[in-house]
Amino acid sequence: MATDEDVKREKGEEEPEQDLPADELPTDVPSPEDAGVKLDDEVHDVAQVGAASPSQMGTQRFVYAAYFAGAIGIAFLMSKILGFAWFKMQGWKPWVGEPRDEVVMPVSALIGALAAVYYWYRTRARRLAEEVATEMSKVTWPSRTEVTNGTFVVIVTTIVSTVFFALMDRFWGFLTNLVYGGS
Repeated sequence: MATDEDVKREKGEEEPEQDLPADELPTDVPSPEDAGVKLDDEVHDVAQVGAASPSQMGTQRFVYAAYFAGAIGIAFLMSKILGFAWFKMQGWKPWVGEPRDEVVMPVSALIGALAAVYYWYRTRARRLAEEVATEMSKVTWPSRTEVTNGTFVVIVTTIVSTVFFALMDRFWGFLTNLVYGGS
């Protein structure tokens, strides 16, 4: 995720250098010229100012994705509802004919897009979506090995408990048959 320093660096703004005493200056770090690194004026593959790369958008890209997914979901539901309504209308007025996808799908897409735009301009809904995306970015997600190990532990524990309770059921069933003389 881009930080303020990254954005300033891309815009060409220089940060004020901190004055460190000579004994605190790092001596093991080579200068950019010594390492053969291109300076800012030599770098040409940096995104244009104003062009939003995914790292610059931060959590905002998740908000956009959520609104897009919501619009697609609403369009899907509306296509089913409109198709069903058209089918019922066809039974009521036969001249309407079979539901046509060339009418139902564009109308559904328009309704989905309008719903997304409507909720985008409601600042309360957008602010809530941005807060959720910001909080989700703070979550530490487990690595693949942690998930695999956790899943393995759950499966083994489930198998062991199933066997244990099956054996206990058989044992208590055997004792019950001995006491009560079942068949």
